Amino acid sequence: MRYGGEGRSRLLLIILIVTSLFLITLDLRGVKILDGLRSGTQNVLSPFQKAGSTVVSPFRDFFGDVTHLGRTRNEIEKLKADNARLRNQLLQRKSADAELEQLKSVLDLAGRAGYKVLAARVISQGASTSFTQTITIDVGTSSGVRQNMTVVSGEGLVGVVKESYLNSALIMLATDPDFKVGVRIAGTQQIGILSGRGSKRADLQLLDNQKIVKVGDVLLARGSTNNRPFVPGIPVGIISAVDNTAGSIAQTATVMLYPNFSALGVVSVVLSAGKNNPGDALVPAAPQPTPVPTVTIFATPTPTATTK
Repeated sequence: MRYGGEGRSRLLLIILIVTSLFLITLDLRGVKILDGLRSGTQNVLSPFQKAGSTVVSPFRDFFGDVTHLGRTRNEIEKLKADNARLRNQLLQRKSADAELEQLKSVLDLAGRAGYKVLAARVISQGASTSFTQTITIDVGTSSGVRQNMTVVSGEGLVGVVKESYLNSALIMLATDPDFKVGVRIAGTQQIGILSGRGSKRADLQLLDNQKIVKVGDVLLARGSTNNRPFVPGIPVGIISAVDNTAGSIAQTATVMLYPNFSALGVVSVVLSAGKNNPGDALVPAAPQPTPVPTVTIFATPTPTATTK
């Protein structure tokens, strides 16, 4: 029995080998028997493949969405960073443009007066232990800045150097309550003392009552001996109110200072004054009034009725 089983197995193996060789030969000769078998096999397996694809598809879409979401978030973060960088560059550009305009105006003022000035950038603004209204600039003794030198902007008198260090200096502003400067009214020789009051407004006390001051009068720095601490001719402010109280010993007035002290970016230290007093050459030009548009009305006469 054992030998009979082995014989049948060998016979079956031989039949399979011969059949395989026969089918391969037919396929090589162009007979499409194997294609039919493949097609039938594909038809049988197709439903199972579709079912598998249907089951796997939601998972594949989910992982695809997660990956896409991660990329979107990264792009959003990158756009936010680019936006912040561009905004910072824009602010820096605006600040640089503002400083350039301030520098141009102060150099124009110094040029008209013949002053030798040193431009400086304001690096801090605030109170010190001795003064309540100060700024700190980025130049000092190494650049020739000394105590009691005049500090100006393109609009007028800013203050005076109170402390000078190697590479910086402390400036007391004209707004400081301890600040005082001798002034004169432009166009006259009437003099007085201007005192800070902690704001853009200052107090003026005239030394005589012979001449009446009025709103709109311009004040200029009178100048000091050897031009320290103040050089002559610097615009200081304009009178905004006058106190004409009867019986007062001297006239007093309120003065609106010219510089915008809250927006100082660039100032200049006057290292030396010109050979000649500039007089009234630095008086700011009066603002021109805005022209009022005119309207011309043409009247057309109403025709009169005639009687026949």
